[in-house]
Amino acid sequence: MMKTMSGANCNLNVPAKNSYRMVVLGASRVGKSSIVSRFLNGRFEDQYTPTIEDFHRKVYNIRGDMYQLDILDTSGNHPFPAMRRLSILTGDVFILVFSLDNRESFDEVKRLQKQILEVKSCLKNKTKESADLPMVICGNKNDHSEIFRKVRTDEGENLVSSDENCAYFEVSAKKNTNVDEMFYVLFSMAKLPHEMSPSLHRKISIQYGDTFQQKSFRMRRVKDMDAYGMVSPFARRPSVNSDLKYIKSKVLREGQSREREKCTVQ
Repeated sequence: MMKTMSGANCNLNVPAKNSYRMVVLGASRVGKSSIVSRFLNGRFEDQYTPTIEDFHRKVYNIRGDMYQLDILDTSGNHPFPAMRRLSILTGDVFILVFSLDNRESFDEVKRLQKQILEVKSCLKNKTKESADLPMVICGNKNDHSEIFRKVRTDEGENLVSSDENCAYFEVSAKKNTNVDEMFYVLFSMAKLPHEMSPSLHRKISIQYGDTFQQKSFRMRRVKDMDAYGMVSPFARRPSVNSDLKYIKSKVLREGQSREREKCTVQ
């Protein structure tokens, strides 16, 4: 159960099968947090602030069904390799970001892609799961002049050419170019409702939290709209212990349900 507030306490019950985690990885200063900001609130922040690790949550009511997307915006420095590995183990969909004007960041994405495939393959062998691994490789800052480009388009496309569950996009978080399209394709590969894409649902305030979960929820001002999204402003990352227990339960096959700890919003 997830708790939230809108003046008074209210509870949003999201089925475990509709709860997902998106992990955003890449080198420092490539625009990971800017892409997440575009996704959550449609804004771009010019000021750079190094990310240690940021956790966000968005909850959806899509045609009366509740969905939850947890977003893990990771550090580009990855000072704790074990934590990055745990982030990969618990992730359901991935965005790997590099800067088109930085060759080293592209090389880092190649290393990350290889690590994700290796880690998930190991987990898959232990759990006998057959789930796909949706992943987008994202070349950011395509608004910069071509004279600054250090990575050719075909190099990015080659990274995904042999995997139908992996796509390549060149985007600009600053200009909001191709960002919506990227998320649309990612959610389609993950077999999630396409309405989870930023431009395909109505963004609402937490003040509607008390009625948000109702099957009949509909904003009077918006006709012909049956998909809504709400950012949980005080979501906290599940504990490391909770993530470890989740992985352990999968390996030991203690149950088929997803037993991740739900964050508390106060």
